[in-house]
Amino acid sequence: MLQVTFAEVVRVLEGLGSSVSAAEAHGCLVGALCTSPHYPMERWLEEIIPEEDRRNDDDSQQALRLLYADTLNALRGENMEFEALLPDDDIPLASRAGGLSQWCQGFLYGFATGEPVKQDELPGNVNEILNDLTHIGRASVELDGDGNESEEEAYAEVVEYVRVGVQLIHDELLPAAAANRIDADEDAEGAVDDADADQDPDASTLH
Repeated sequence: MLQVTFAEVVRVLEGLGSSVSAAEAHGCLVGALCTSPHYPMERWLEEIIPEEDRRNDDDSQQALRLLYADTLNALRGENMEFEALLPDDDIPLASRAGGLSQWCQGFLYGFATGEPVKQDELPGNVNEILNDLTHIGRASVELDGDGNESEEEAYAEVVEYVRVGVQLIHDELLPAAAANRIDADEDAEGAVDDADADQDPDASTLH
């Protein structure tokens, strides 16, 4: 379960002058974590925050470190609790669907910028899911009003497909992480500890 909300991440990224949306930023992180067993938070920050000085902002480090740690723990934890960071349910459906498309775009970017994976070596089910995520990322949404019940159900089904599909990609490409969750949980706990340390004005920053 994510300890930071979509709105909080939006606020942090806007405050840091990032042009990357909250959904796309989280998708980028998840995509990279699916190919890189030790993908550092510092590299993720470089992808989503253009100015180095702003990456050292204490408040942003706290929120983004928590998001990083929660995401790592969910992907590699035992309870299959991974979830995509998407607009809240009280947001109009068209905006939520747009956020889902942005998340998939970010995932594909992160997947491509992590550790190299040869296309012809990917399992067939992974290729199929990646193709589906590509289509979702390119999808445009036109709705009348806020979306009817059937459209809400269809959106929920796609979100669940993305959630399960991404977890499958992760477990297929990082079988050691899937089989040995304990070390990853310790890494996530360490990231949370670092986030707590960032609240200390004497604590060291990322750079």
